[in-house]
Amino acid sequence: MQYTEIMVRYGELSTKGKNRRNFIDSLGRNVRKALHDFPELKVHANRDRMHIMLNGEDADKVMGRLKLVFGIQNFSPSIRVDADMDAVYETAIAMVKAQFKPGMTFKIYTRRSDHQFEYDTNQINDMLGGQILDHVDGIQVKMKNPDIVLRVEVRLNGIFLSSETIQGAGGLPVGTAGKGMLMLSGGIDSPVAGYLGMKRGVDMEMVHFFSPPYTSEQALAKAKQLASTLASYSGSVKFIQIPFTEIQEEIKEKVPEGYLMTVQRRLMMRLMDAITRQRHGKAIFNGESLGQVASQTMDSMIAINDVTTLPVLRPVISMDKTEIIKIAEDIDTYDLSIMPFEDCCTIFAPPAPKTHPKLDRSRSYEERIDVEGLMARALAGVKMTEIKPDENYLNTQEDVFAELL
Repeated sequence: MQYTEIMVRYGELSTKGKNRRNFIDSLGRNVRKALHDFPELKVHANRDRMHIMLNGEDADKVMGRLKLVFGIQNFSPSIRVDADMDAVYETAIAMVKAQFKPGMTFKIYTRRSDHQFEYDTNQINDMLGGQILDHVDGIQVKMKNPDIVLRVEVRLNGIFLSSETIQGAGGLPVGTAGKGMLMLSGGIDSPVAGYLGMKRGVDMEMVHFFSPPYTSEQALAKAKQLASTLASYSGSVKFIQIPFTEIQEEIKEKVPEGYLMTVQRRLMMRLMDAITRQRHGKAIFNGESLGQVASQTMDSMIAINDVTTLPVLRPVISMDKTEIIKIAEDIDTYDLSIMPFEDCCTIFAPPAPKTHPKLDRSRSYEERIDVEGLMARALAGVKMTEIKPDENYLNTQEDVFAELL
């Protein structure tokens, strides 16, 4: 059907009281960013609903984007007709016939903001329900849990009809909880952690450490592709790449093998602290899951967190790998994450890293390297780009594996 509007319902935003307007404004901005390449759209973020006027744009493609925007409970594609009951009858019957299968039931739900319209909501329900019973053979009325709910909204600019409700992503609009910085590796866990933080309203910037020539350009492109996938949930994201080669080489040269991973992670966290403060972020996010690898024990976290006073938030901390993979598959990051390009966390990895490093030894071994100089040079080499949804940084997965073979 040729839809004219998509009506969006807010869900959790309805609980925000005096802050509700700010949340709705943020959602409106995020929707406009997510739909930036549909030039004819008009988005009106009102207090009770959001109305997206399609103006001829492809409704299916627009709805595909809307499904990913946090802060939307659900939405309904609608058709506008003139304030004339004959036009309402014709459109409603066509809508119901398009969905009807033998044995289905329906009901009419009418809202009327144009109180000058000649019929009230009960009259519209009765009149329209009668027309559908007359023109759709076998359909029956059912007031509780019907198969089809035909929604009618009588407004000043016409009458809008919808018969389908599509679930949104839920959560809170990205940006309403402040800015966070995600340690985005090329693995499975960190994109899931970013997604979960964004779902609670965090404006997430993606920080990736790369170590050429030990890590390849394809590894960097893979991280950017993961960022592009996550950008679908907010409209765009900032991608910050930090050179890490010199730091890793000096740590390998001067730090005992068992503490290589711990000191390396301490330097990463120091850089995260610096970049988060520069970018006015409020917290550091990562994909650590307790006990999953050597650097993710509580003793390791104590030794690593020692270098920052910022909150370090771990959205997947209590999840097992199966749970994390399920979310990664749902958000389309899993196939990217398993592409076999090494990131800087896997190079120089010792065969037997300390799983319970001592804080005093971690501090002592870190003193063997030029922390201030190394950090200054790494921060001087930072590059930042804005990444939008559906941008292509990698070849197809088949081409990538062909290159590796």
